[in-house]
Amino acid sequence: MKVLHLDTNHPLLINQFADLGFTNHEDYTSSKDEIEAKIHEYDGIVIRSRFTIDQQFLDKATNLKFIGRVGAGLENIDCDYAQQKNIELVSAPEGNRNAVGEHALGMLLSLFNKLNKADKEVRQGKWLREDNRGIELDGKTVGLIGYGNMGKAFAKKLRGFDVEVLCYDIKPNVGDQNCKQVSLEELQEKAVILSLHTPQTELTMNMVNESFINDFKKPFWLINTARGKSVVTKDLVAAIEAGKVLGAGLDVLEYEKKSFENLFTDSEMPEAFQYLINSENVLLSPHVAGWTIESKEKLAQTIVDKVKKKFC
Repeated sequence: MKVLHLDTNHPLLINQFADLGFTNHEDYTSSKDEIEAKIHEYDGIVIRSRFTIDQQFLDKATNLKFIGRVGAGLENIDCDYAQQKNIELVSAPEGNRNAVGEHALGMLLSLFNKLNKADKEVRQGKWLREDNRGIELDGKTVGLIGYGNMGKAFAKKLRGFDVEVLCYDIKPNVGDQNCKQVSLEELQEKAVILSLHTPQTELTMNMVNESFINDFKKPFWLINTARGKSVVTKDLVAAIEAGKVLGAGLDVLEYEKKSFENLFTDSEMPEAFQYLINSENVLLSPHVAGWTIESKEKLAQTIVDKVKKKFC
């Protein structure tokens, strides 16, 4: 097996592939056109999010047997076309689910206790105790949309709190001891915290819009560690201004490029984003919820294990 690595990853991935007898080539700088010119030489590729693997790319990958995506989602790959060509798609949501669960919980607790605001104020010499009185998670109802690897990891983290955890998922019978599966209507009736754990699909694009937000019976807090394009930012901003959304922890943004490596497609900052960066009840991070020292290793190991199981 001859494998082309298109993004840097934990070295164990290349080392263990070599132990399996694979030939590893690394190319982290060539253009997509340059990669397409030689992709026919390879049996496998390993990528994070460097560029989109579309039909044109796959047509030129005449010997390709697998694509290893060192991450959870596969939206940057034309999955249907790849499967038509009998190319195995290998992703690794198991590798960073714990990191995402911890990040989501950290964002929620930081928002509830105004840690970001309080930290900035103390650094400026301000000692505003009453202004930074927090609220507690205990007694709240948490709603999760999407109950796969990431949703289950977050629900597990919530076991230490006296909370009710509900989930909505398009798949039936996914609830477990940590979370009760309910209809979307019941979730929107009861939840005061909403955390998104969905992939990017036609169903989830622009899912959290004005209508969706207004269907919640109570004001709520939003945590998004999933995909930025699931939330219509201008509608979120309007809901924050109206008090319908009490605050938001956003690890992902609508404006991210497909590569997830850069924020804006041009230099102009959207008006809605300007509001977010100036809001005291909004917490932002640069798509790093699953980006820990430990998850880097676990993601790589998951890819190795799955490829080994399938091809060795």
